[in-house]
Amino acid sequence: MTIIFRYVIREIALTSIAICGVLLLILMSGRFVKYLSSALSGDLDPAIIFAIIGYRIPEFLELAFPLAFLMGIMLTFGRMYSENEMSILQASGVSSGRLLKFVLLLGLVFAVFNATLSLYLSPIGASKANLLLKAQDELSELDKITPKKFYKLSGERGVTYAERVSEDGVLENVFLSVFNDSALQGTEGFVILLASTGIQQVTEDNGDSYLVLKNGYRFQGMPGQYNHQVTSFNEYGSKLSEKRKVIRGKEVDAMSSFDLFRSESAEASAALQWRLSLPIMLIVLVIIAVSLSKTDPRKGRYAKILPAILIYFLYFSTLNYVARLIRFEQISSDFALLFVHLLFLSFAITVMFWEKIKLFVLKIGDELG
Repeated sequence: MTIIFRYVIREIALTSIAICGVLLLILMSGRFVKYLSSALSGDLDPAIIFAIIGYRIPEFLELAFPLAFLMGIMLTFGRMYSENEMSILQASGVSSGRLLKFVLLLGLVFAVFNATLSLYLSPIGASKANLLLKAQDELSELDKITPKKFYKLSGERGVTYAERVSEDGVLENVFLSVFNDSALQGTEGFVILLASTGIQQVTEDNGDSYLVLKNGYRFQGMPGQYNHQVTSFNEYGSKLSEKRKVIRGKEVDAMSSFDLFRSESAEASAALQWRLSLPIMLIVLVIIAVSLSKTDPRKGRYAKILPAILIYFLYFSTLNYVARLIRFEQISSDFALLFVHLLFLSFAITVMFWEKIKLFVLKIGDELG
C-alpha cells in the first residue's frame, strides 16, 4: 500500500507542478504586457518591471495552483483509468475511498502551501510592488531622463536629450524637439530647442510643471525650405504633461491578513474571506476531481477534462462575484463565501455517490410501487 501511495502522490504532484509552471508563465506574461505598455508610454521605468513581477509571483501562484492541482488529478487518474491501472488497483483492494484519502493528504499539504501564499507572502509582495509603483507615480517626466539618451515625452509631444544630469536635477546641454506645442498651433513645421541648462519648475497657482530652458536657441521651420526662424532666448518654458497613474493593485491587497481581520470595512472583509477561500477551494476541488475522473478506457484519458475546467471556472467566478457583493456592501454576511464552498462541496459529494444515490432512489421507488 505504501508503494501505491507513493506512486499516486508522485504522479499527481509532478503533473500539478508542471501545469502550475505553465499557468504561472501565462499569468506573468499577461501582467508583463500591461507593465510593458506603461513603460512604452513613459509612465513606468523599464528597469523595475521584472522586480514588480517578481513581487507578484506569490499572487500568481495562489491563483494558478488550485487549477493546476485539479488538472493534475484529472490527467493522472484519467491516464490510470484509460490504461487499466485503476482496474488493477481496485482488484488489489484499493477502493475509490482509499484513493480519495491519498489525494486528500496531498491536498492538505498543498492547501497549507496555498494558505501561506495567500495569507502571508502575497500581501508582502503586493505591498512592495505597490511601493515601487507609487514611487513611479511621484516621478515627473524630467525625473525619468537619463544622460546621453533620447527620451520620448508622453502624448507624442516631442523628444528630449541631455548630455548630463546633475544630482539636483539640472539638465545640461539640452536638446528638445517639439511635435505638439501651443507655439505650433496654426503653423506647419517643427520646433527644435538647444539650451545650455534646463530645470523643472512648478507653478504655485495650479501646480503645473514646466521644463524651463535657459540660454539657448529656438529653430522653427519646414524641412527642405529656407524660411526657418532662429530665435535666441534667455529663458524658454515648455509645459510638461500631467502625471498619469500606472497600473497598481488595490491598497487592501497589500494589507496584512491580521490588519484585514482587525478592520471593520466591507472591502477588508471581502479580501480576508477571499484569501481564506483559496486553500478551502483547493480541498473541495480534490473531491470534485476524484469524483469526475472516473472514465471508461474507450473514452480516453481526456474525456472529463473540459467539464472539470468548466466547473472550476464556475466555482472561481461565483467566489469572485460574491466577494464583489461583499466589497460593495450588497451582502453583509461575514461568511458569505463559506456558503459557496458548501454549495460546491455538496455538488462534489453528490457526483461521488451518484451511483449509490440512483440505486437508493430506484429502491425507494420499487418499494413504493
